[in-house]
Amino acid sequence: MAADKITAASIRARKARAGTAEKITVLTAYDATFARLFDSAAIDMLLVGDTLGMVVQGASNTLGVTVEDVIYHTRAVARGASRAMIVADMPFMSYQVSPEAALAAAGRLVKEGGAEAVKLEGGASVCEAVARMVDAGIPVVGHLGLTPQSVHALGGFRVQAKDDAAREKLLADARALERAGVFALVLEAVPRAVAKLVTESVSMPTIGIGAGPDCDGQVLVCYDFLGLFQGFVPRFVKRYAELGDVVVAATRAYVSEVRAGQFPEDRHSFGGAARGEAASPDEARYPSGPKVSG
Repeated sequence: MAADKITAASIRARKARAGTAEKITVLTAYDATFARLFDSAAIDMLLVGDTLGMVVQGASNTLGVTVEDVIYHTRAVARGASRAMIVADMPFMSYQVSPEAALAAAGRLVKEGGAEAVKLEGGASVCEAVARMVDAGIPVVGHLGLTPQSVHALGGFRVQAKDDAAREKLLADARALERAGVFALVLEAVPRAVAKLVTESVSMPTIGIGAGPDCDGQVLVCYDFLGLFQGFVPRFVKRYAELGDVVVAATRAYVSEVRAGQFPEDRHSFGGAARGEAASPDEARYPSGPKVSG
């Protein structure tokens, strides 16, 4: 384990006190390549989010994602990262049926996927499941506010906790999750004042997404912050690059050159083999890493 490896204990220890603690940085990741790149940039946590259902699988929501899907992507992310903490989302209906089913699903994410923590949505209703996981040695991240797995019950992807009753319930749920043992709490799409109140009221770090700057950390979907997802851009997203445009431009250049016979050139070919001779061992050797074929 790397000396500066991020763990649940080190994340919890960074709970902001009067602004003295360094903010926690979180991005989603779904494969080894992006995980390796984000890890090299010193990201703290990589969340294998059930958002993969939307940005990878092309669905309109996260509800169709399975435990097997998350295991597959978590395993890939775990291969690519060495420093960042790997957190796996628990998909819809993997933890709502019973605490026993939740523990079994969380165990699979850790044992088969290589997750170092799991995240689940909900407040008081999931606390028994959270406590069972924590007792079993599985670190847990909570998630309140806009909970995408409840999109139908919420009436869509909308800002939450806007009235007094909803704010009080959210705060009560946060405290219940704290007692159950979560080491961090995601707050999604809630007013800044509500996020600030919760952050100041609980002992574990809060990680905001559309919850303002007063949380102890921030998370974004990687496809959003890189400008790869070219659909609707939520107000809370800051696009740090427009890689979608870069990909389209590069693809157009490739298509143009191949159609015109400009690629591949001689320098992209094995010289000896092009003359009908056997390629040298050095020429024929591929670099280490993923191999791609048609």
